Amino acid sequence: MKIGIFGGSFNPIHNGHLRLAEWIVNAGYVDRVWLMVSPHNPLKNQAGLLSEDVRYELASLACVDVNGVEACNFEFQLARPTYTWRTMEALREAYPEHEFALIIGGDNWLVFEKWAHYETLLKTTEILVYPRDTTTEDAMPHLSAMAKSVRVMQGAPLFPFSSTEVREQLRNGGSVDNMIPQAVLERLNELQVKF
Repeated sequence: MKIGIFGGSFNPIHNGHLRLAEWIVNAGYVDRVWLMVSPHNPLKNQAGLLSEDVRYELASLACVDVNGVEACNFEFQLARPTYTWRTMEALREAYPEHEFALIIGGDNWLVFEKWAHYETLLKTTEILVYPRDTTTEDAMPHLSAMAKSVRVMQGAPLFPFSSTEVREQLRNGGSVDNMIPQAVLERLNELQVKF
């Protein structure tokens, strides 16, 4: 089976994540998408980050009715901080029967050279890039030339909003009905989460 690894903080997960993951499966790029909940992205500030267990629980709730998409906490067992090159290596070791592709946004592709051991990732892993604006496959041609396989997923739906905007709406008492699944909102309320 070909598994697409879509990593993120998912703080919290929102409908944009889910629709994109489902689209990637339906478009035939991969057989399944694992939403890899990251304990902490080394390139991001950790302030305001919900606990990894809560973020994984919310992601799992969100995926219940999404075909071909599931939450994954594989990185929780890896040494911290987690780095994508090591995660992909560990996944291949743990699941030799599967093939893995890495799913990243065009914004991350443009700063890919800042990632730890990015050269290793380029040589060993298929990378599926979803444009977030005007990103194109030849935005970084020298990296594309080094890569095992870099594919821009043309026609991928754009995220209509971000987790930052969801948190802001929740902080300000605004509506997030069209942003996050109802089960996620209910669980956030039960946990009395304050962003």
